[in-house]
Amino acid sequence: MELLQLVLVLTTVVGVADGNTILVKDNAGQAITVKLACINVPKAISQKSSLAATQRLKQLLPPESRVVIRSTEQLNNSRTVGEVFVDNRSVNLLLVQEGNAVIDQESLDNCYETKTQFLIGEANAKNKRLGLWRQLNKN
Repeated sequence: MELLQLVLVLTTVVGVADGNTILVKDNAGQAITVKLACINVPKAISQKSSLAATQRLKQLLPPESRVVIRSTEQLNNSRTVGEVFVDNRSVNLLLVQEGNAVIDQESLDNCYETKTQFLIGEANAKNKRLGLWRQLNKN
């Protein structure tokens, strides 16, 4: 098993770009774009679901909110991929549990500490037809 470096960064929310991307600044004032790890907001399902995810993320992370980001990956375009925490709770996981996002199977192992919770959260949201699962189950 490979030893993973745990990188936690305390940041301040500047804004929400879309249902799985936020803009933050660190203590030095440097702007950082963060893609939420291990989740996906499928735009192909419906624009309404994508908009709902963006609105919910804006509710959870209003400007000037203090968040902790557990960085899981650094992308080439200087974007960070990470799990975002408010009050020790994963915002990424909350979006999945509420049906506003689905698990990104390709990157789920990056959220090794909460992987099981992601799987259970998505299964429950799917069974209860929450959020985007309501759209998927209409067919």
